[in-house]
Parts: sequence; structure tokens; C-alpha cells
Amino acid sequence: MSGISENDLQLLRQKGISREKVNAQIETFREGIPFVDLEKAAIVGDGISKFSSLEEEVLVGVFEGFKSSLSLLKFVPASGAASRMFKALFNFLDTYNPSEESLNAYLERTNDSAIKEFSQRMGDLPFYGLVQSKIAGKALSDDEKVYLFVKELLSEEAMNYGFYPKGLLPFHNYGEHTETPFEEHLKEGANYAKSGDSATLHFTISEQHAEMFASEFDAVEKRVSTATKTSFNVGYSYQKASTDTIAVNMDNTPFRNSDGSLLFRPGGHGALIENLNEQDADIIFIKNIDNVVVPENAEAVTHSKKVLAGLLTKVQQKAFLYAKLLDSHKVSQGHLNEIRLFLQEQLNVRLTDGYDSYSTDEQVKILQDKINRPIRICGMVKNEGEPGGGPFWIKDANGNISLQIIESAQIDMAKEDQMTILRNSTHFNPVDLVCGVRNYKGEKYNLSTFVDHKQGFITEKTKDGKALKALELPGLWNGGMAFWNTIFVEVASTTFNPVKTVNDLLKPSHQVN
Repeated sequence: MSGISENDLQLLRQKGISREKVNAQIETFREGIPFVDLEKAAIVGDGISKFSSLEEEVLVGVFEGFKSSLSLLKFVPASGAASRMFKALFNFLDTYNPSEESLNAYLERTNDSAIKEFSQRMGDLPFYGLVQSKIAGKALSDDEKVYLFVKELLSEEAMNYGFYPKGLLPFHNYGEHTETPFEEHLKEGANYAKSGDSATLHFTISEQHAEMFASEFDAVEKRVSTATKTSFNVGYSYQKASTDTIAVNMDNTPFRNSDGSLLFRPGGHGALIENLNEQDADIIFIKNIDNVVVPENAEAVTHSKKVLAGLLTKVQQKAFLYAKLLDSHKVSQGHLNEIRLFLQEQLNVRLTDGYDSYSTDEQVKILQDKINRPIRICGMVKNEGEPGGGPFWIKDANGNISLQIIESAQIDMAKEDQMTILRNSTHFNPVDLVCGVRNYKGEKYNLSTFVDHKQGFITEKTKDGKALKALELPGLWNGGMAFWNTIFVEVASTTFNPVKTVNDLLKPSHQVN
């Protein structure tokens, strides 16, 4: 990076970002990030496992049998702000004036189906009573009531829900009280991530929301602890400033703010691999903050998580045994064949074509490299039109084939063969992971060494009316875990209930019966 000033260097020091890192990011903008090369979609029987009820019960038994000797952690990315969830409502406030037209006229003029559903079913929202109590007697008509309801919900001087972290919004109405996703995750943690009488959870949050999360925990801890007979150890971390990425102009020169300072932007959820790397447990459950369920589906979620954890425990025990054997230097050709088969059939590892021509010592080194890696078991849901990445076999620049979670933005939509593979995909990624991050000696892997830095994203944005290019780091469960050993498992769609828009709270899966 040329033309760097003392102020620029001071900013880099403040953020903990090296000049070399910035230069590498600028080089990435110049080179561009290549699309991935899809080999084929992962399907049941070829990349995705599916278990019978009996097999599931066996895996649950495996987890339950080992659970008391394991340290467990639930890791929840929770920094998402609710502003995007209320996008349609913000637009409604900007474009509707109840004194100038009726709501029906507005709906006919705009064909706004989201506001139509919202206005017809406001009473089913978990925060309806709370908002209603604040606007009671103020509305002259039903149309004005809808407008005032939205205004009270979102205005900075009122409830200001657009500023809230998504994890602290009321999601479920239990009659006497409402519950946030934060509280629902505590309850979930008690169901499957409890060691003895305590459960440990870690939330990655925005620093500006730290006090809000602490206050929420103080408010609900007694209720949840009493209901679940569990004590909770709750930790928080923030996305590190050192994971921010430099923004560039369209000619790939550093973008500068109006005051002349360099513009850095958050690196996306891929930055959280740093936060995850600071956690240490035998089994780490990962699930997004907005994916929570009402009580009637809680048992299905618990069962599903225990199946995934049981599978991890089972394959990890065998992987540890083989890794130890490879390190002992007393390994026969028969053992090598057995370990190779385990890697291929249980951990979906694909070895290079030339493997058979290598000497025994070289084969041992290859197998050691392949088996000494963190393991992730990823739940996959059948495609039902929900957005999100999906499971695919991909081929890298060196011809190596591996199992990966790929986002649509990583696929070259102009290539018909890639589009055909995408159309043939049967499952998508609900972000439902159970991870093993230690080796057979109990040492934690350095997760940053298993990231594929070529799987980031370049997007176009604007700032102060000027176009710029932004760089997102490889996604946490995409390129961030590209070199982990990976197993995909079909899970029930009832375990996946994300809230992307406010109207998602109106779905039956978020209505408490």
C-alpha cells in the first residue's frame, strides 16, 4: 500500500492489523476471488448420511454414555442487529401517511404483501400487548393504529427495536411473559449441552449491546435456572477489530473517508473463527441466535443434537485411536489400509490418485495429516425454498476433492454445468454444527490453520455516495472450516426455524400453544 501516512499507521496499530495483512487484502481485490468448482451436489448416500430411528437411538446412547466425562459448550453467533428483520416496516414508515390515504389504498398502490400480512395478524406478534399498551387511545382509526404500532416499535425515541440485537427481541409469547432467542438458547443448552448441573454458553455479540445482554441474563436467569434445574456459565466476546478488512475504490486503491482516514469494514461471520478458536471444550455445539423453537419442537431439537453429538463422539474415538497408532511408528500395511478406509468412508476424505504409489512412510505422513484435524458434524435440511448455502463436493485448484458448505455467491451462475449441479442439490445448510476441536492428546487445534483464505467474498457497497469494494472473510462454516474433516447428516426440518423477517414470527413454528 503506497502513500501511507502516520495517521494510517496509527489506525493499523489501534486495530491490531499489520501492513502486510492490508497489502494481502488489496492483492486479493486485484486478483479477485475465483468461483468454487462444484464437482457434484452432496446427496443422501453420497456425502450426506441419513439414519434410521434405531440408528439414531444408538447414537444418542453413545453421547449419553460419554457425556459425563466430556466438557460441553454451546457457541451462538449473536451479533446480528434486528434492523434487516424490520426492513419492510421501515419502508412502510417512509412511504405511508395515514392522514393522506387509507391503508387499503396504500396496499393496492404498493402491492406490499408483507405489510398486508403484518397488519392483519399484528395480534399474533409476541410483543403485540407491550406495544399496544403504549399506544392505547392514541389512534383515531384502525389504519392509524397500524401506523402508530409500527412507529412505536421502531422509532429511536420509542421502543427502538430496529437498534436491538436480534437475540434480545421478544420472539415467543408464553402468556404471562415473552421470551427472547437468548433465553430460548439457554433452555436449549440445558437440554443437550449440560455437564452435571451446569451448562456453558458463549455468545458472540456487538460490543454496543454488551450491557443489554448482561441485563437480560440478570432478568431471566432465575426463571430459566428454576425451570431447567441448571446453573448457567455465560460468556461473551466481540468480533475483533483485527479481523476488519480494508475497503477499496473500484480501481482497487484504498478507500478513504471524507476526513482522509482509511475505511475498514467488519469481516463478516468468518471473523468469528477467531472467537471460536479461543473456546475450548470436548464438544462445541454451534447454532445461530435467530434459530429457536417453541416448546412443542424442543424435544425434536434435543434429540437431533444428541444424534449429531453421538456421531461425533463415535467417529472421534476411532480417529483418536488411529492417530495414536500412526504416531507409534508400529503401523502395518493392514493398519494403513484400515485407516484409509475409515477416512474415506467415515470422514468423507478423498486421497489423491497417486497415494498408492507412495512409500509406506509417505503414506503414514499423508494419513497423519488427514486424520489430525478438527471434525465437524453438520446437520442438513431438505430443500424447502429457504435461503442459505448447501452441501457440495468441490474440486480445488490442485484437483483435490472435498466436502464443503458453499454459498450461492461462490458459484459461477454463468456456467451451465455449475447451475445444473446447483439445481440438483437436495439439501441446504441450517447452521447446525457439532464440533470436535481437540486431538487425541487432548490438545486444542489452532483453528486458524484450517481456513481456506481463497474462499472469501468481494461485494460492492457505497459510502457517502461513492462506490467501493468490500472484502468478507471466508464464512465461519464455509471457507473458515474448509480444511476440517466433515460429515453431513440429514436432520428434521422442524429443527430449523430462523427469523429473517418480522413476519416469520407469525409462522406456526413460532406460536406457543
